[in-house]
Amino acid sequence: MELNRRTVIAGAAAAGIAASALGTGTAEAASGGKKPVKELFGTLADGTKVYRWSLANGGTRLKVLSYGGIIQSLELPDRHGKYANVSLGYDNLAAYVAGTTFFGATIGRYGNRIAKGQFTLDGKAYQLSVNDGVNSLHGGAKGFNTKVWDIEPFTKGSDVGLYLHYTSVDGEMGYPGTLKTKVTFTLTRHGDWRIDYEATTDKPTVVNLTNHTYYNLAGEGSGTIEDHELTIAAGRYTPTDTGLIPTGELATVSGTPFDFRKGKAVGRDIRAGHPQQVQAKGFDHNWVLDKGVTAKPEHIATLRDPRSGRTLKIATDQPGLQFYSGNFLDGTLVGTSGRTYRQGDGLCLETQHFPDSPNEPAWPTTVLRPGQTYRTTTIHSFGN
Repeated sequence: MELNRRTVIAGAAAAGIAASALGTGTAEAASGGKKPVKELFGTLADGTKVYRWSLANGGTRLKVLSYGGIIQSLELPDRHGKYANVSLGYDNLAAYVAGTTFFGATIGRYGNRIAKGQFTLDGKAYQLSVNDGVNSLHGGAKGFNTKVWDIEPFTKGSDVGLYLHYTSVDGEMGYPGTLKTKVTFTLTRHGDWRIDYEATTDKPTVVNLTNHTYYNLAGEGSGTIEDHELTIAAGRYTPTDTGLIPTGELATVSGTPFDFRKGKAVGRDIRAGHPQQVQAKGFDHNWVLDKGVTAKPEHIATLRDPRSGRTLKIATDQPGLQFYSGNFLDGTLVGTSGRTYRQGDGLCLETQHFPDSPNEPAWPTTVLRPGQTYRTTTIHSFGN
């Protein structure tokens, strides 16, 4: 019988096992994590200091950078209680500044792609920063992943976490309106990692916030994720053109490599030769979640590594999930472990509205207006 991580931690607490057995100690499991710890991570060229915040709770350890709201490390125990960092990233600030992979970043104003960096809102045309061929990707050349966020730690009952704040001024990267953004990272007493996004604006605008963590549940730098088993509760996906912009079709996954409804190894059909896969060099598509937009987060995906036993379950209120299989990792990037990342060494599961939604009026809207508050929640639950 395979025990889940909460059972392992609860058993350790009951038996009084030493802190080294699970790496976090029984006090953390029983009564909540300690106040987050702040340390200097690096300094930008303009002299701005970048800090790293470390927090732990319920057996989960998280390290967050003020630069980009980046998840620099996510440590989880395997079925034997051995910890590993399961998120891809770097051990130095310069690599994040120079990087183009968005490792662990908080993404905004708009996650994913907008065709030609253009959209029209209330009859007015807007031109955004273009940084992915002719298209705008993840908010443009200087998106939220490049900004230094104000961070405030908190403890609330048995939960611990961080409030991240950033104000994007009117016209930044071409977007209208001053957008005040708050992102809350919470580690619960069960070890769940919850993300709550909030935003307000003083002019009509579009917003689509997400997180761009690359997962390898066997441990970053350990090799391929193609043996990871993935389940996605989606019967349709959005095919793309050669620029990875959705064509507007909501295509069925039935009979295609895009069918993950019953769960399968990521690599089972990744070389099936489907035209969409050939074009994207693997999976880099938005799945149309069966549940649609919901009032509260619902479970939509499960990722499991058979080797370590680690699992990730994702719940969200969003209508889409972008699954990216690390197609453009080319062996030139050296991660936190000192090992290089090659194609398929990590994958992303980004909860979001559909790519290019501002140009598809029939799709769930990403428009935010003055007096409204953008709110969305995604919950990551871990087990072993």
